[in-house]
Amino acid sequence: MAAQQQWFATKAEDEQYGLSLAAESEAYVGHLEKARQLTRRSVQSAVQTDNKESGAIWWGSADLREAAFGNLAETRQAADAGLKVDAASQGVIVQAALAYAMAGDAHRAEEMVDELNQLYPLDTQIQALWLPAIRAQLALNRKDATQAVSDLQSALPPLEYGQIGFASSVSCLYPTYIRGQAYLGAGNGAAAAAEFQKILDHRGIVWNCWTGALARLGVARANALQAKSSTGTDADAARTRALATYKDFLTLWKDADPDIPIYKEAKAEYTKLL
Repeated sequence: MAAQQQWFATKAEDEQYGLSLAAESEAYVGHLEKARQLTRRSVQSAVQTDNKESGAIWWGSADLREAAFGNLAETRQAADAGLKVDAASQGVIVQAALAYAMAGDAHRAEEMVDELNQLYPLDTQIQALWLPAIRAQLALNRKDATQAVSDLQSALPPLEYGQIGFASSVSCLYPTYIRGQAYLGAGNGAAAAAEFQKILDHRGIVWNCWTGALARLGVARANALQAKSSTGTDADAARTRALATYKDFLTLWKDADPDIPIYKEAKAEYTKLL
């Protein structure tokens, strides 16, 4: 990575992309403050080379990981910052809309869903991936996991594995991640584990997106849920799997920033399961 960063630094128009990739890699292992610093540098580099849309998209990547990590105030700040840089970009709008939904700002997210639906009625990825993901997240916020699963029926293979044109990776598989969360909310541990495992099985698509890290925690939570809902040897086996997968995530995040909400939750859940 160091060698690649040196190469990117010699290419004025590409440096912002390299910095964004580095931010994603730091966030992947829980180095959130380093990721924030690199994101700010990537945005600055993009704006300086008259590429405001890319700068706004890097803010969009940041607002989604802040939301996933549980930092809701920072989510709104990053989403607002991205829209200030470029409020017309499709990529910026969809990332911000999903981030607002994940942060619990239903009114703002629903307004943007209506806007996207009107602007892109025939856009396959908007209609089949992004809008269903945002609607599913809003349903989850209302504790309606069944509706969330239903909303995501259009975001199934092969569409969910399609390349996102403005992402730094091929795709972070956001709909897949949210479907896993929906199955957790519905109490279906086996189905949740299968969704999170999709993300782990498609590392060539996901690259260094935060979904690849948190999918490990998703599998752990799904196994823990199965342990609670099972009896006898099935419960014991699920508990053993849960402990192993919690340990996998906590090992990946062994040097993570200690104040990340989802990290603190994961450690508490693991300790309780011991």
